[in-house]
Amino acid sequence: MVFIRDPCGIACLVMTYGAVLYADYVVIRWIILTTMPGSIWTSFHVVLFNTVVFLLGMSHTKAVFSDPGTVPLPANRLDFSDLHTTNKNNPAGKGHSSEWTVCTRCETYRPPRAHHCRICKRCIRRMDHHCPWINNCVGERNQKYFLQFLIYVAVLSLYSLGLIIASWVSPCEECNQNVIESQLRMIHSVILMLVSALFGLFVTAIMVDQLHAILYDETAVEAIQQKGTYRPNRRKYQLLADVFGRGHPALWLLPCTSLNHSSRYHDTPLLSHDV
Repeated sequence: MVFIRDPCGIACLVMTYGAVLYADYVVIRWIILTTMPGSIWTSFHVVLFNTVVFLLGMSHTKAVFSDPGTVPLPANRLDFSDLHTTNKNNPAGKGHSSEWTVCTRCETYRPPRAHHCRICKRCIRRMDHHCPWINNCVGERNQKYFLQFLIYVAVLSLYSLGLIIASWVSPCEECNQNVIESQLRMIHSVILMLVSALFGLFVTAIMVDQLHAILYDETAVEAIQQKGTYRPNRRKYQLLADVFGRGHPALWLLPCTSLNHSSRYHDTPLLSHDV
Protein backbone atom coordinates (compact mmCIF):
# COMPACT_ATOMS: atom_id res chain seq x y z
CA MET A 1 0.00 0.00 0.00
CA VAL A 2 1.24 3.47 -0.88
CA PHE A 3 0.08 6.93 0.16
CA ILE A 4 1.64 10.16 -1.09
CA ARG A 5 1.79 12.97 1.48
CA ASP A 6 1.01 15.73 -1.00
CA PRO A 7 -1.19 18.60 0.34
CA CYS A 8 -2.81 19.22 -3.05
CA GLY A 9 -3.57 15.54 -3.53
CA ILE A 10 -5.01 15.16 -0.03
CA ALA A 11 -7.24 18.21 -0.58
CA CYS A 12 -8.48 16.70 -3.86
CA LEU A 13 -9.25 13.42 -2.06
CA VAL A 14 -11.36 15.27 0.50
CA MET A 15 -13.18 17.14 -2.27
CA THR A 16 -13.84 13.92 -4.18
CA TYR A 17 -15.32 12.01 -1.25
CA GLY A 18 -17.22 15.09 -0.14
CA ALA A 19 -18.84 15.49 -3.57
CA VAL A 20 -19.78 11.80 -3.75
CA LEU A 21 -21.28 11.76 -0.24
CA TYR A 22 -23.18 14.98 -0.96
CA ALA A 23 -24.58 13.50 -4.18
CA ASP A 24 -25.66 10.37 -2.31
CA TYR A 25 -27.34 12.46 0.40
CA VAL A 26 -29.23 14.69 -2.03
CA VAL A 27 -30.38 11.88 -4.31
CA ILE A 28 -31.55 9.61 -1.50
CA ARG A 29 -32.98 12.21 0.90
CA TRP A 30 -34.33 14.92 -1.40
CA ILE A 31 -35.00 13.15 -4.70
CA ILE A 32 -35.90 9.49 -4.23
CA LEU A 33 -37.48 9.41 -0.77
CA THR A 34 -39.21 12.75 -1.26
CA THR A 35 -40.62 12.37 -4.77
CA MET A 36 -41.15 8.58 -4.87
CA PRO A 37 -42.73 7.65 -1.51
CA GLY A 38 -44.23 4.17 -1.45
CA SER A 39 -43.26 3.49 -5.07
CA ILE A 40 -41.64 0.26 -6.22
CA TRP A 41 -38.97 2.41 -7.88
CA THR A 42 -37.84 3.77 -4.52
CA SER A 43 -36.02 0.61 -3.43
CA PHE A 44 -34.75 0.01 -6.97
CA HIS A 45 -33.11 3.44 -7.28
CA VAL A 46 -31.75 3.41 -3.71
CA VAL A 47 -30.03 0.05 -4.25
CA LEU A 48 -28.79 0.84 -7.75
CA PHE A 49 -27.51 4.31 -6.91
CA ASN A 50 -25.65 3.12 -3.83
CA THR A 51 -24.20 0.20 -5.80
CA VAL A 52 -22.65 2.69 -8.21
CA VAL A 53 -21.38 4.73 -5.24
CA PHE A 54 -19.84 1.59 -3.72
CA LEU A 55 -18.09 0.61 -6.97
CA LEU A 56 -16.88 4.19 -7.38
CA GLY A 57 -15.47 4.21 -3.85
CA MET A 58 -13.79 0.82 -4.30
CA SER A 59 -12.14 1.73 -7.59
CA HIS A 60 -11.01 5.11 -6.26
CA THR A 61 -9.57 3.56 -3.10
CA LYS A 62 -7.71 1.00 -5.20
CA ALA A 63 -6.33 3.73 -7.45
CA VAL A 64 -5.21 5.78 -4.44
CA PHE A 65 -3.51 3.08 -2.39
CA SER A 66 -2.27 0.70 -5.12
CA ASP A 67 1.34 0.77 -6.20
CA PRO A 68 1.24 2.37 -9.68
CA GLY A 69 4.30 0.40 -10.75
CA THR A 70 7.17 1.82 -8.73
CA VAL A 71 10.56 0.73 -10.01
CA PRO A 72 12.31 -0.94 -7.04
CA LEU A 73 15.61 0.48 -5.90
CA PRO A 74 18.74 -1.69 -5.98
CA ALA A 75 19.83 -3.45 -2.81
CA ASN A 76 23.19 -1.67 -3.02
CA ARG A 77 23.45 2.00 -3.85
CA LEU A 78 24.98 2.64 -7.27
CA ASP A 79 27.15 5.56 -8.25
CA PHE A 80 25.83 7.44 -11.27
CA SER A 81 27.45 10.79 -10.48
CA ASP A 82 29.22 10.86 -13.83
CA LEU A 83 25.91 10.53 -15.68
CA HIS A 84 24.35 13.67 -14.21
CA THR A 85 26.54 15.81 -16.47
CA THR A 86 26.36 13.40 -19.42
CA ASN A 87 22.53 13.44 -19.54
CA LYS A 88 22.46 17.23 -19.54
CA ASN A 89 24.82 17.39 -22.50
CA ASN A 90 23.02 14.59 -24.38
CA PRO A 91 19.26 14.96 -24.03
CA ALA A 92 17.03 12.03 -25.03
CA GLY A 93 15.77 12.12 -28.59
CA LYS A 94 12.43 11.21 -30.07
CA GLY A 95 11.28 7.65 -30.60
CA HIS A 96 11.01 4.66 -28.28
CA SER A 97 13.96 2.71 -27.01
CA SER A 98 13.78 -0.94 -25.97
CA GLU A 99 16.80 -0.51 -23.72
CA TRP A 100 16.85 0.16 -20.01
CA THR A 101 17.89 3.66 -19.01
CA VAL A 102 19.35 5.25 -15.90
CA CYS A 103 17.42 7.63 -13.65
CA THR A 104 19.88 10.12 -12.21
CA ARG A 105 17.36 11.15 -9.52
CA CYS A 106 16.65 7.65 -8.20
CA GLU A 107 20.18 6.59 -9.22
CA THR A 108 18.98 3.23 -10.51
CA TYR A 109 18.22 1.45 -13.73
CA ARG A 110 14.66 1.64 -15.05
CA PRO A 111 12.84 -0.40 -17.71
CA PRO A 112 11.53 1.03 -21.00
CA ARG A 113 8.57 3.45 -20.67
CA ALA A 114 9.34 4.14 -17.01
CA HIS A 115 9.52 7.82 -16.02
CA HIS A 116 10.40 9.71 -12.88
CA CYS A 117 7.62 11.48 -10.97
CA ARG A 118 8.74 14.57 -9.11
CA ILE A 119 5.82 14.31 -6.65
CA CYS A 120 6.14 10.60 -5.86
CA LYS A 121 9.95 10.98 -6.09
CA ARG A 122 10.23 7.55 -7.75
CA CYS A 123 10.29 6.08 -11.23
CA ILE A 124 6.95 4.60 -12.34
CA ARG A 125 6.49 1.88 -14.94
CA ARG A 126 4.47 3.05 -17.95
CA MET A 127 3.69 6.30 -16.19
CA ASP A 128 0.88 8.29 -17.78
CA HIS A 129 0.65 11.24 -15.39
CA HIS A 130 0.39 12.15 -11.73
CA CYS A 131 -3.27 12.74 -10.86
CA PRO A 132 -4.08 14.83 -7.76
CA TRP A 133 -7.64 13.42 -7.70
CA ILE A 134 -6.24 10.04 -6.67
CA ASN A 135 -3.14 11.52 -5.01
CA ASN A 136 -1.06 9.02 -6.95
CA CYS A 137 0.54 8.36 -10.30
CA VAL A 138 -1.41 6.63 -13.03
CA GLY A 139 0.88 3.82 -14.08
CA GLU A 140 1.09 0.21 -15.15
CA ARG A 141 -0.53 -1.25 -12.04
CA ASN A 142 -3.39 1.13 -11.22
CA GLN A 143 -4.51 2.52 -14.59
CA LYS A 144 -7.31 -0.05 -14.56
CA TYR A 145 -8.69 1.30 -11.27
CA PHE A 146 -8.27 4.91 -12.39
CA LEU A 147 -10.26 4.27 -15.57
CA GLN A 148 -12.94 2.43 -13.58
CA PHE A 149 -13.17 5.43 -11.25
CA LEU A 150 -13.70 7.76 -14.20
CA ILE A 151 -16.39 5.51 -15.66
CA TYR A 152 -18.31 5.28 -12.38
CA VAL A 153 -18.11 9.04 -11.80
CA ALA A 154 -19.54 9.61 -15.29
CA VAL A 155 -22.31 7.04 -14.63
CA LEU A 156 -23.11 8.58 -11.23
CA SER A 157 -23.23 12.08 -12.71
CA LEU A 158 -25.55 10.98 -15.51
CA TYR A 159 -27.71 9.02 -13.06
CA SER A 160 -28.03 12.04 -10.76
CA LEU A 161 -28.94 14.35 -13.62
CA GLY A 162 -31.56 11.87 -14.85
CA LEU A 163 -33.21 11.58 -11.44
CA ILE A 164 -33.25 15.35 -10.94
CA ILE A 165 -34.77 16.03 -14.35
CA ALA A 166 -37.32 13.24 -13.86
CA SER A 167 -38.38 14.76 -10.51
CA TRP A 168 -38.97 18.11 -12.25
CA VAL A 169 -40.74 16.71 -15.30
CA SER A 170 -42.99 14.36 -13.31
CA PRO A 171 -43.41 15.90 -9.85
CA CYS A 172 -45.11 13.97 -7.09
CA GLU A 173 -48.60 15.45 -6.77
CA GLU A 174 -49.47 13.36 -3.72
CA CYS A 175 -46.43 14.42 -1.72
CA ASN A 176 -47.25 16.81 1.10
CA GLN A 177 -44.38 19.27 1.37
CA ASN A 178 -44.28 22.64 3.00
CA VAL A 179 -42.68 25.65 1.35
CA ILE A 180 -39.37 25.32 3.21
CA GLU A 181 -38.90 21.67 2.21
CA SER A 182 -39.75 22.44 -1.41
CA GLN A 183 -37.24 25.27 -1.49
CA LEU A 184 -34.53 23.13 0.13
CA ARG A 185 -35.14 20.35 -2.36
CA MET A 186 -34.89 22.83 -5.24
CA ILE A 187 -31.66 24.35 -3.89
CA HIS A 188 -30.02 20.94 -3.37
CA SER A 189 -31.20 19.79 -6.79
CA VAL A 190 -29.74 22.82 -8.57
CA ILE A 191 -26.41 22.51 -6.74
CA LEU A 192 -26.19 18.78 -7.49
CA MET A 193 -27.10 19.38 -11.12
CA LEU A 194 -24.25 21.87 -11.53
CA VAL A 195 -21.76 19.62 -9.71
CA SER A 196 -22.84 16.55 -11.70
CA ALA A 197 -22.62 18.40 -15.01
CA LEU A 198 -19.15 19.80 -14.27
CA PHE A 199 -17.72 16.57 -12.89
CA GLY A 200 -19.38 14.54 -15.62
CA LEU A 201 -17.87 16.60 -18.42
CA PHE A 202 -14.49 16.73 -16.68
CA VAL A 203 -14.13 12.98 -16.13
CA THR A 204 -15.53 12.19 -19.59
CA ALA A 205 -12.76 14.25 -21.18
CA ILE A 206 -10.13 12.48 -19.06
CA MET A 207 -11.71 9.09 -19.77
CA VAL A 208 -11.56 9.67 -23.53
CA ASP A 209 -7.92 10.72 -23.19
CA GLN A 210 -7.12 7.57 -21.17
CA LEU A 211 -8.83 5.28 -23.67
CA HIS A 212 -6.93 6.99 -26.49
CA ALA A 213 -3.66 6.45 -24.61
CA ILE A 214 -4.46 2.75 -24.11
CA LEU A 215 -5.75 2.02 -27.61
CA TYR A 216 -2.87 3.85 -29.29
CA ASP A 217 -0.32 2.61 -26.73
CA GLU A 218 1.08 6.05 -26.00
CA THR A 219 1.06 7.54 -22.51
CA ALA A 220 0.65 11.25 -21.81
CA VAL A 221 4.37 11.55 -21.05
CA GLU A 222 5.25 9.84 -24.32
CA ALA A 223 2.81 12.06 -26.21
CA ILE A 224 4.54 15.17 -24.84
CA GLN A 225 7.90 13.72 -25.83
CA GLN A 226 6.44 12.86 -29.28
CA LYS A 227 7.65 9.26 -29.13
CA GLY A 228 4.65 7.81 -30.97
CA THR A 229 2.98 4.43 -30.54
CA TYR A 230 5.06 1.93 -28.60
CA ARG A 231 3.61 -1.26 -30.16
CA PRO A 232 1.89 -0.22 -33.43
CA ASN A 233 1.10 -3.80 -34.52
CA ARG A 234 -0.62 -4.89 -31.31
CA ARG A 235 -4.39 -5.45 -31.48
CA LYS A 236 -6.69 -3.05 -29.62
CA TYR A 237 -8.25 -5.86 -27.60
CA GLN A 238 -4.80 -6.99 -26.43
CA LEU A 239 -3.92 -3.44 -25.41
CA LEU A 240 -7.10 -3.24 -23.32
CA ALA A 241 -6.39 -6.67 -21.82
CA ASP A 242 -2.93 -5.47 -20.80
CA VAL A 243 -4.63 -2.87 -18.60
CA PHE A 244 -7.77 -4.67 -17.39
CA GLY A 245 -6.39 -8.21 -17.17
CA ARG A 246 -6.87 -11.39 -19.15
CA GLY A 247 -10.29 -12.19 -17.69
CA HIS A 248 -13.62 -11.90 -19.48
CA PRO A 249 -14.42 -8.34 -20.67
CA ALA A 250 -17.63 -8.45 -18.61
CA LEU A 251 -15.42 -8.44 -15.48
CA TRP A 252 -13.26 -5.51 -16.54
CA LEU A 253 -15.40 -2.99 -14.65
CA LEU A 254 -15.08 -4.80 -11.32
CA PRO A 255 -12.52 -3.15 -9.02
CA CYS A 256 -10.71 -6.36 -8.17
CA THR A 257 -7.26 -7.65 -9.02
CA SER A 258 -6.94 -10.16 -11.83
CA LEU A 259 -4.64 -13.08 -11.00
CA ASN A 260 -3.21 -13.08 -14.48
CA HIS A 261 -2.74 -9.34 -14.30
CA SER A 262 -0.91 -9.33 -10.96
CA SER A 263 1.35 -12.29 -11.68
CA ARG A 264 3.43 -10.21 -14.10
CA TYR A 265 4.91 -8.01 -11.41
CA HIS A 266 7.83 -8.83 -9.18
CA ASP A 267 8.95 -6.20 -6.68
CA THR A 268 12.48 -7.50 -6.34
CA PRO A 269 15.50 -5.21 -6.46
CA LEU A 270 16.73 -4.61 -9.98
CA LEU A 271 20.33 -5.13 -8.97
CA SER A 272 21.58 -6.93 -5.89
CA HIS A 273 25.29 -6.73 -6.60
CA ASP A 274 27.91 -4.03 -6.94
CA VAL A 275 28.64 -2.63 -10.37
